[in-house]
Amino acid sequence: MRPFRIEIPQSAIEDLHRRIDATRWPAEIPGVGWDRGVPVGYLKELTEYWRHRYDWRAAEAELNRYPQFITTIDGTDVHFLHVRSAEPDAMPLVLTHGWPGSVAEFLDVIGPLTDPAAHGGDPADAFHVVIPSIPGYGFSGPTGQTGWDVKRVARAWAELMNRLGYDRYVAQGGDWGKVISLELGLADPEHVAGVHINMLVTFPPQDDPEALAGLGPEDLAKLEHAGRFADEGIGWQRIQATRPQTLAYALTDSPVGQLAWITEKFKEWTDAPTPDDAVDRNRLLTHVMIYWLTATAGSSAQLYYESAHLMADFARTWGGPWPLTAPVGVAVFPNDASRPVRSLAERILPSLTHWSEFKSGGHFAAMEEPDLLVGDVREFTRRLR
Repeated sequence: MRPFRIEIPQSAIEDLHRRIDATRWPAEIPGVGWDRGVPVGYLKELTEYWRHRYDWRAAEAELNRYPQFITTIDGTDVHFLHVRSAEPDAMPLVLTHGWPGSVAEFLDVIGPLTDPAAHGGDPADAFHVVIPSIPGYGFSGPTGQTGWDVKRVARAWAELMNRLGYDRYVAQGGDWGKVISLELGLADPEHVAGVHINMLVTFPPQDDPEALAGLGPEDLAKLEHAGRFADEGIGWQRIQATRPQTLAYALTDSPVGQLAWITEKFKEWTDAPTPDDAVDRNRLLTHVMIYWLTATAGSSAQLYYESAHLMADFARTWGGPWPLTAPVGVAVFPNDASRPVRSLAERILPSLTHWSEFKSGGHFAAMEEPDLLVGDVREFTRRLR
């Protein structure tokens, strides 16, 4: 394991600024708002902020506050943060981000998880925290190989935790982190003590219409929302799952294109009036910067191709079933793109033991509602210690 520190050359920042200054803006139909994508006016204002007010060096310093390493697993580099708690009985916890996120998703929860006493919590709830960058993402960089699907990532996480000397640990994540965490529970059942996720997709069972008979209006509304999302909201997924290389040219060459591609999801998956209403815009821009500075827009999209090629494995990849032996906990945030139904979740997660539904928050729970997420992880893991 090689110590790692983020040190982006100033020439890369200057190149970014030159490209932003030379942006060629598209026309748009007046009055359509967000219905057809990110409005030009909003993106111009956000780009102006990015160019003149956002401070990458401050973000870089914040990330570098935490010990970081790179290790090679199964032929590819894996970058990770490793923050050990001072509490002797702390439980190891591997946190996995998704797309369009990064390790920066978890910056607001590292302190409360590793040092609960300093954040008004109980020292008995402390964790040793491991936060890897998914191969193909961020500072892990492109894999250079085919075959890096969620199962392979999960096996890599099992090896990473083994190398760190953690014999028993908990996995947590949302988005791809949800899938990888569940696959990790399947890949390493002897060592995974539990899996906690803050995203779950529950599809209506095609072979059992009776499963829907007892659902109330609230659960039926959740399924209707899921149906609308499947019809209208997965264009990005179809592109990344089928033509990731073609998309890579635009996103790797145009910083404003990369900004728009990511910003749209912070709007749609939080149900906020604008992305700024859901997460701090500096944090959003830090995610964009990580993709831009590492040129991993295309390589991160490869995970969609590998895991759900041509959508043939969509239901399995996102909906299960997940025959884990380890206990599973689910935190439901109401403004997420997916809104799961508990009775259907119990069909695909036979070891489901913990279920929480909150009144606020969306897809990016660690940034939108860090206190709620931390509290739920603590509650779920107390019975596992």
